[in-house]
Amino acid sequence: MWRNTEETYGLIAVLLHWLIAVVVVGLFALGLWMVDLTYYDTWYRRAPELHKGVGVLLLLTLLLRLGWRLINPVPRPEPDQSLIEQRLARLMHGLLYLLLFLVMTSGYLISTADGRALDVFGLFSVPATLTGLPNQADLAGEVHLVLAIALVTLAAIHALAALKHHFIDRDATLLRMLGHRPARR
Repeated sequence: MWRNTEETYGLIAVLLHWLIAVVVVGLFALGLWMVDLTYYDTWYRRAPELHKGVGVLLLLTLLLRLGWRLINPVPRPEPDQSLIEQRLARLMHGLLYLLLFLVMTSGYLISTADGRALDVFGLFSVPATLTGLPNQADLAGEVHLVLAIALVTLAAIHALAALKHHFIDRDATLLRMLGHRPARR
């Protein structure tokens, strides 16, 4: 139930997967919204602090997810999946993880460009380690936006692939990531 099996994902993997998905979409929407706020908007200071704090917590959640993945078997591919589909799935997952890390790294470089630590809801601070680069905040901001768009685009393709497996291929790929144990064939 908690751990993965050869047939399906366990509850912890499922919860971490969907938590990360929802938070990424929320941070993307918040990020797009907050860049248009003016100094006199109520959320001018609160939105970026929320975005940064949740971003750091997302990084910790991603590290937890990767650690959990290391100690759990990954369910076998569906029997009808071709070798190319299996390789594309591995490539897609690898790219999603890489983009998540790159988006968070560029966000960190924006947030700490002035040399101040990144405060996470008053719970702890992440120290500024790389600061003072020419135009650091602006360049990291541009990279952050491009990578975030790439991340959300790949995540949408990932979701469409899961829907394709469910509705066209009629296999259990999506059901397994929803925590359902597929019927044995």
